[in-house]
Amino acid sequence: MPELPAATPRARVRVPLRFHDGYGVDADAVTFHGLTDGQEHVALVFGTPSANPLVRLHSECLTGDVFGSARCDCGPQLREAVEQIATRGGVLLYLRQEGRGIGLYNKLDAYALQDEGLDTYAANTALGLPEDARDYTSAAQMLTALGISSLDLLSNNPDKAEQLRALGVDVQRRVPTGVFKTAHNVRYLRAKVLQTQHTLPLPELSAG
Repeated sequence: MPELPAATPRARVRVPLRFHDGYGVDADAVTFHGLTDGQEHVALVFGTPSANPLVRLHSECLTGDVFGSARCDCGPQLREAVEQIATRGGVLLYLRQEGRGIGLYNKLDAYALQDEGLDTYAANTALGLPEDARDYTSAAQMLTALGISSLDLLSNNPDKAEQLRALGVDVQRRVPTGVFKTAHNVRYLRAKVLQTQHTLPLPELSAG
């Protein structure tokens, strides 16, 4: 296993988080020096993480997290993750990986292709882009800088756990998120299950 380049905490500031449904919690936002991809990722630390904290790697989704788009499940997953992690104590890594790493404009171009019948992964491929361009080296650096070497991962995505383990992080278990189905995201959720083996129960995703 190649040695993971060291990152160090840059700054830590208390931020009161308030959500549209009235839920609120305070978190410490931590920034970093030395992240390999040069992106401005941030860790939100809730409570005092245990020796095996609950951690979520959440990829930035402007449309879902900020504007409440129903084409994905990102916003509800973020809201759920904050409360679960705050209840137990742990960390949410907010990673600047819009559109599974392809960027906002390309993601919107992929949406247009999805409207023509392609699934989310085929749309990326049709644009000449990877199905999933995300690399979690910076996430592993952030966790190491925070003193976290063992964790429970809040995710339905097996690739996140596999990448973290390959980078030397001990993922004890994966904790599934909820199923946040809308009339607009059923095909998207089914594609995640069928194409990349996300652990979402298929019966929950039937249309109708």
